[in-house]
Amino acid sequence: MSIRPQFSNQTRGILLMIAAVFTFTVMDAIAKGLSQRLDTIQVVWARYTGQSVIVTLLILPRLRSTLRTRYPKLQLLRALLLLGATSFFFFAISRIGLAEATAIMDISPVLITLGAALFLGEKFGPRRAFGVAAALIGALIIIRPGSGVFSPAAILPLAAAVCYSGYTLATRFVGPNESIWTSLFYTGVIGSLLLSLVVPFVWITPSPGDAGLLLAVGLVGALAQLLMIRALSLAEASLLAPFTYAGLMFATVWGALFYGEYPDAMTWLGGFVIVVAGLYVWLRETRDDRQVQAAE
Repeated sequence: MSIRPQFSNQTRGILLMIAAVFTFTVMDAIAKGLSQRLDTIQVVWARYTGQSVIVTLLILPRLRSTLRTRYPKLQLLRALLLLGATSFFFFAISRIGLAEATAIMDISPVLITLGAALFLGEKFGPRRAFGVAAALIGALIIIRPGSGVFSPAAILPLAAAVCYSGYTLATRFVGPNESIWTSLFYTGVIGSLLLSLVVPFVWITPSPGDAGLLLAVGLVGALAQLLMIRALSLAEASLLAPFTYAGLMFATVWGALFYGEYPDAMTWLGGFVIVVAGLYVWLRETRDDRQVQAAE
């Protein structure tokens, strides 16, 4: 008779978030390889089309109710921002290392903190300002503008981080008033439809193996989204936030294993500064939340 371990919702949420981050990095690793043989827009299209098909199948019994949205313009904005984030990041990893791109992308949590202060009126004191500044310094250490090793492609993950931060802030604004499935459906479908207008002009007929990998990008991306949704339904976002930095470790492994990419010392240093800054901002936010709850 086997005994199955019993996990709390918080533990299950953490494990699912790590699984989601792991799955996203697998998708990125596949996308990087495909972008070396196919057009990157074609790969982004496969990612969104796969998500659209899977989400539509899952919500089919309640499709009509899921299509209703109170924020049509905001859903369009969210979809465009996420499409921008994915496109910039896929173009980045087709030109620079997975670990390097992921490390720069990891400034998004602190950019979200800055954006929340600017656009949502959330508190932004000197300590959070220090965290944001430190993360940007970390990104500059990796990008190294003006140096001999600077690559303009290193700006792409920075643009992806800005787009993703905007997407997250728009999602915060929607909040609990909109079903997560409604948001997931519109981000996938809008991205897929827009890319379908462009992809015929850049289409490269894939080999049977690459066709299977294109399908895998869509399936793995949708699975990662569903794992993240489930994680957030079991545990608070503030608890799960630090575990997203595991993506840098996974990306480093895939880059070394499949593409012979080994981050240099400056990339490690910049990534360390970004992660520490992100964790610092997270600690400040969770501490402030606890103080507010205690006061109430």
